[in-house]
Amino acid sequence: MVIALACSIGLHWAFFQSLAWVGMVVSYSQEASFTEALVKTFDGSHPCALCKEIAEGKQSEKKSDLPLQWKKFEFSYARTVFLFTPLTHFWNMLSTEMFGALRPNPPPVPPPKFQFS
Repeated sequence: MVIALACSIGLHWAFFQSLAWVGMVVSYSQEASFTEALVKTFDGSHPCALCKEIAEGKQSEKKSDLPLQWKKFEFSYARTVFLFTPLTHFWNMLSTEMFGALRPNPPPVPPPKFQFS
């Protein structure tokens, strides 16, 4: 999903352009110094073949200049009446008398006193 989103917003062109720039810096630095290679790469007057292909691809992918026709959304309004009504069927919780007491014996009265020795 991330790759599809990246391609839909045009990040693939940025990736290819970065590859082209790295290749241009490497090839130009073999002929001149590194700073001259950087200047030649980014001045725009010395594009490589990959840069030209990327520019053509971006131009062919551009959206058409046709004006967008906005359509107005029309929602039909249907008035509804909302009434709170009591339930007609509900579950009765079974009492403990059917299953027996929760404790089998009542607690001792008075409570026992513990002796710590």
